[in-house]
Amino acid sequence: MTLEEFESWALTICVGGLILFMCFIMWDLAKRSKAGRFGTIILFAALGIGLLGFVIKTVMVRVIS
Repeated sequence: MTLEEFESWALTICVGGLILFMCFIMWDLAKRSKAGRFGTIILFAALGIGLLGFVIKTVMVRVIS
């Protein structure tokens, strides 16, 4: 395994873990604030747009390359 392959795998795994952790933070924030179903949906939609943008950018870079 070359250094470039290791960096690629490490980036994918670490960013995936960070995204999962951010989803947990959003869920915990909704639970602790007693946001209800609608509030939880709004939290995930508003805060999840940034995550979705990052994922879409990554997919587009891989498709175009």
